[in-house]
This record gives sequence, C-alpha cells and structure tokens, in this order.
Amino acid sequence: MTYAGMKVKDARKRTGLTQRQLAEHSGVSLSTIRKLEQGERSGARMETMHALARALRLPTMSLVTEPDEEGARAETRELWEPVRAELMRPPSREIDAPATPSGVSEVLATTVPLYRNHRFSELASMLPTLLRDADTLPDEGRSVRVRVLQLAASALTHTRQFDLAEIVVRRALAEGQDRMSAAASVNTLAWLLLRQGRLDEALSLATQWADDMEPRLSRASTAELATWGLLLLRASGAAARNNQAGVAADMLRLARSAATAIGHEVDAEHQNVRTFGPTSVRMLSVEDALIKDRPDVALRLAENMPRYSVRPTRSVRSRHGLDVANAHARLGQFTEAFGKLTEVQAGSPEWFLNQTSAQHTLQTIIDGRRTLTPEMRHMADTLRLER
Repeated sequence: MTYAGMKVKDARKRTGLTQRQLAEHSGVSLSTIRKLEQGERSGARMETMHALARALRLPTMSLVTEPDEEGARAETRELWEPVRAELMRPPSREIDAPATPSGVSEVLATTVPLYRNHRFSELASMLPTLLRDADTLPDEGRSVRVRVLQLAASALTHTRQFDLAEIVVRRALAEGQDRMSAAASVNTLAWLLLRQGRLDEALSLATQWADDMEPRLSRASTAELATWGLLLLRASGAAARNNQAGVAADMLRLARSAATAIGHEVDAEHQNVRTFGPTSVRMLSVEDALIKDRPDVALRLAENMPRYSVRPTRSVRSRHGLDVANAHARLGQFTEAFGKLTEVQAGSPEWFLNQTSAQHTLQTIIDGRRTLTPEMRHMADTLRLER
C-alpha cells in the first residue's frame, strides 16, 4: 500500500466511515478510494486528495507527501539545458571584461516581454548569456543580478523545472539587498512550493513574510501595499488548498483591504512582472471558490471582474481562464469549458502545455461526453492525456 493509501484508510477508519460513505461525503468515486487504499493506484491528483481530506476534516498535507506536480517534459529540459549548465557553472575567477549594470539592465528589459508573453523558447535562448553577464557584475550591480535571477526562477517554475528553480530563487533571496527585493524572491519561492504541493512550507513562508511586511495602511506606499498584498494572496492560496479555510479567508480579507487602499491594479515594484490590486484579488477569489467546490460561485465572481488600465500578467489571466474552464466543466457545461480551454491555449500555447489544471479540466470534459470532437482529441494528444 502507498503512503497516501495508508493515510486515507487510517483516517477513514478513525472517523468511522466506510469506503462508500467517504465516497458520498467527498464526491470521490468509490472505485478510486478502493484502488487507492488497496495500493492499486500509486497516488491521486491533489484535487482528489483535497476532497478526501475535506471529508475527513484533515489538512490536505496530512495525506500527501509527494509533490502533486510532475517535472518538466524531456524536450523542455533539453531546451533549457544551456540555462541549467550556466546556472550550475562554478564561478569564474578571471573576468576579462565584466558587464555593466546599465548594459545588463537593457538586455533584461528586452527579455521581460518574452516572459510576459510566454515565449519561453526565445527566453531560454537568451538567458544563458544574460545570466553569465549578470554573474560578472560588481557589487553595485547586485540588484540587477537579483532581478535576472528572479526572472530565471519564475520561468523555470512555469516550465516545471522545480529543482533548479528553487536553487535559483534561494540564490536571489540570499543576494537581495533590501526587504522589498527579498519579498519578491519570497513570493516566487512560495509560488514554487505551492506548485510542488508543499503547502505547509508555502503557507508558513508567505505568512511569516506577510506578518513582517505588514504596513500601516494610512501611511503605506503603493509599493508596500502591493508587496504585502501579494504575500497574502500566496498565503491564502496555500491555506485554501490545505483545507485551512479560516486562515485562507483571513488572508484574502487582508489582501482585499490592501487592494482597496490602492484602489486600482498596479505594477508591483521589485516584482519584475507581477501586478496587484482589486482584479488580482477577485481572480484569487474565483480560485478559492473552486477549491471550496463552488463552481457556480466561481463563475458569478468571474463575471464581475474589475477592469483597469493595468491588467494582471498573462500568467495570472491565463490561470484565471483555466479556473473558469474548470468551473464550467464541473457544472457539466462542456462546450463552454472546452471553448475557454481553446481560448487559453491560443493565447499561451507554450505555457498551456505545462498546466496540469488544463489536463484535469479536459479529462473532466472527456469523462462527461459520449463523443469527442476532432479538436478535443487533438488537444488531448497535445496535453498527452492517457488513452
């Protein structure tokens, strides 16, 4: 029996539930529970474990040890191998012509749009040289080097290269010269931990830093409010996934107060590509409703999305699109769900390939339909769903 199966069986027995009763309370199929407890399945999706934990009144992480996200595809790792080699290269003692902070900043400015627009193949080709140049910067260029490392860590996380991403973001955190820059690295690290399913670590890290960074609302700058709000959103997301609904609600309430104090969506300073404001908070509320298994509420919240001149990044908007697709699929609205998946894929084709949420939503559509369209079959092949 696997660890997850053993924990589910033990918790079910201690609560006095039969397998059938657990299936009824959780919404997880009886067949899945039986296979999990009998060791016929090595594990289950985080969404499944979350539903079981909710029914058993336990934190999700008490049932889970392994990350819920698998690593990068072989072709992705091959594409990013030069980046990996540069990041793991021993520091050079002899530098013929060190780069300048202004020069590296100029190149960084040309790579950020590649990240923003999910053009990861092009970004992977530019990062090795950018990283090497940043590594040669003197002490006065440390802040520029940190921003380069933060960008690399975010891109590696997007492409599910979690081991290397953690090395890089911790390097950026160690080199940070001020609290705002360090908080940006912490935000990325908490996101990385969350994607790996390391919910306890993500929650602890984000909560600690949010407490340390809490400003006085009446005197705080926009940058301080945005930094604090982003950490609160990370903490809320981790708590919600770990079945700590009260903590998640408190964090979301505080984030909403920060967004209200700002009054509109803003680019967050020191954060490279993140924004914060009422729209970001509303999008997290949609995600929170889905975690609570309220797809109807999620869709209602998605209909009244605040709009400002500054919009959340493509990553946040695409993730929100997947949440909307997921909500439609859970309600049996398969045409609408697939339409939204298609829209997200068209806007971010490289990013889309690395999203397990897209796989899960498409699987729900496939399970709920008697026949599939050619487009659905093609997307299933693209996402490599098991036949």
